[in-house]
Amino acid sequence: MTITSVKNITGVKMVIQIMFNKIKLLQRQGYSIIDISNKLSISRKTISKYYHMSIENYKKYLMAMSNKNKAFDKYKTDILIIYQNNNFKKLNMSAIYDYLEEKFGKLPYTEKTLRNYINFLVETNQLIFTEKMRIYEKVPELPFGKQMQLDFGVYKSDNGLKLYIFAAVLSSSRYKYISFQANPFKTIDIILHLLDSFDFFQGYTEQLVIDQDRTMVVSENKGDIIFTKDFQYFLDEMGIKMYVCRKNDPESKGKIENVIKYVKYNFLQPRSFNNLDEAKTSLQKWLNRRGNGKIHQTTKKIPADEIIIERKYLKPEINSIFRKNHLIGREERLVNEHSFISVNASQYSVPNRYKNKTVEIFITKNKLFVFDILSGQEVANHLLSLVPGKKKINRDHFRDKQKTLDELKLKVLELFPFEDWKTFMKYNFKKYVRYSRDQCMEVFKHLSNKEIDLEILEVSLIYCLKNKTYSISNLKDTYKYFSVFDNNNIHNLDKNTFFKTNFFQKIDIRKRDLELYKSIIGGGSNEIL
Repeated sequence: MTITSVKNITGVKMVIQIMFNKIKLLQRQGYSIIDISNKLSISRKTISKYYHMSIENYKKYLMAMSNKNKAFDKYKTDILIIYQNNNFKKLNMSAIYDYLEEKFGKLPYTEKTLRNYINFLVETNQLIFTEKMRIYEKVPELPFGKQMQLDFGVYKSDNGLKLYIFAAVLSSSRYKYISFQANPFKTIDIILHLLDSFDFFQGYTEQLVIDQDRTMVVSENKGDIIFTKDFQYFLDEMGIKMYVCRKNDPESKGKIENVIKYVKYNFLQPRSFNNLDEAKTSLQKWLNRRGNGKIHQTTKKIPADEIIIERKYLKPEINSIFRKNHLIGREERLVNEHSFISVNASQYSVPNRYKNKTVEIFITKNKLFVFDILSGQEVANHLLSLVPGKKKINRDHFRDKQKTLDELKLKVLELFPFEDWKTFMKYNFKKYVRYSRDQCMEVFKHLSNKEIDLEILEVSLIYCLKNKTYSISNLKDTYKYFSVFDNNNIHNLDKNTFFKTNFFQKIDIRKRDLELYKSIIGGGSNEIL
C-alpha cells in the first residue's frame, strides 16, 4: 500500500473517530437518534449504527474498515467520477462493479465488498447522494413458455447520442433480448426486432404482453383491441395471443419495465458511446456477461441457465413474410426439366428460363416465394396448396416474353419501307425501353391501317426526328396536323427544304391598349378580349 493510501486511511479514521465521539457525547447527554441526526446533519441510519456500537466493537470496525480501504481504494477515483457524471444519483451497485470489471478486467473482490466500500464513502461524507432509488413491484411468476413481455425506451447520453431501446424478456426464465436503433420505431422495425428475438430465444411464447403503443395498437374499444394492419397480420401468421396493458398500469408488465431501467442505469448510464455500432457491440458483451449471466435478484437463478429449460417449452420458429427479402430461412431447390419445383409433396411453377437450375425458396405459413440464387430477386410466388400432390401453375411462367417482344419490334420496323421510319422507331425503342410493347401496340392501333398517306407520314417523321420527339403519340398528332392541309401542299414539297421554308402561317396577335386592361381589372369594362 502506498504512503498516500496510508494517509487517506488515517485521515478517514480520524473523521470517523471524531464523528463517533460526538455521537457518544450527545448520547450520554440524553439525545435521541433523531435529535442527534438533526443536530449533526447525518443520516439516521449512520447515527443508529454508532449509537448502538460499543467501544470494543468500534475498534473492530476500524480494523475492518482498513481492510475495505485496501480492497477498493485504488478504484476510488473512478468510482467518484462515475457518480459525478451521473449527478451523484444512487446507482445500481452491480452497474459500478460491472463498469470496473470491464475497464480493469476481472476484479479480485466481490460486489458485496464494493457495496461495503461505497457505504463507507457515504458514511465518511466522501460521497453524498442527491436522490433515492425507486422501488418497483414484483410480478407473479408464470410457467415456462407462457409469456414474453415487450417494451421500448429512449436514452440520450451526455455526448448527444440518442438510442432507441427495444427490450424483450421471457417472463419465467428472465432471459433477455435487447437491441438499439438510431431512429424512432415503426411497425416493421418492431416486427423485425421480434423475429430477431425469436432467433435469440430459439422459439417464442404463447402470449406477448405489450403497451398501448401506436405502432402496434390503433385503438381500444372497451377491451376490443384493434392492431395496425401489419402487426395484426404478423400476429395471425405467428399464432400469438396478445395481452395489451391498460394505460398507467406498470404492474401488469413490471418485468419488462425493470429491464428497460436495468439497461438504462446498469449498462448505459456509466458508459459513453460515440455511435450506434459501438453501443450495440458493447451491449451484446454486457448482455452475455451480466444481463443474462448473473444471478437474478428475484428468482435467485441465472437466466442463461434457465433458458436451457424454457427452450423446451417454446413454440418452434416459423418463417415470416416480413423476412422474405432476408437471407435467413431460405432454402435451395432444383427446378426440374418441366420448370417446376417440389415443396411438401406439391409442385409449383417457376419461369421457364430456370429449367434444370437451382433457385432459392422461402416458405411462410401461407405462401411460397422463389428467388434467383445469384441476384436474390423474387421470380415467383404461390399460395401454398392445402392438397398434397397438387400442381400450382402460373401460365405466365411458360411464355417467352422476350422472344414475343423481339418479334413484335421486327413487325413494326417492317411496317413502312422508308429509312426515316426505321430510324424513328429505333430512337423510340431506346427511349421507351420499359414501354416498348405499349409503343408497338400504339403503332398497330393508329398507323397500320391502309388509309395512312405515306407522304404525310414521311413529312411527320422528318418533323419528329428534327425536334427529337420520339413517342408514337406525338407522331400520331403530327400526322393529324399535317393531314388538315391540302394534299398538294404536302405532296409537292421538297423534303430536303421542307423545314427551311416558312410553312406555318403567321398568327396575327391582336394588340390592345394597356388602359383597357386596367379598366377591366377595375371593373370598368364589359368588353370580351
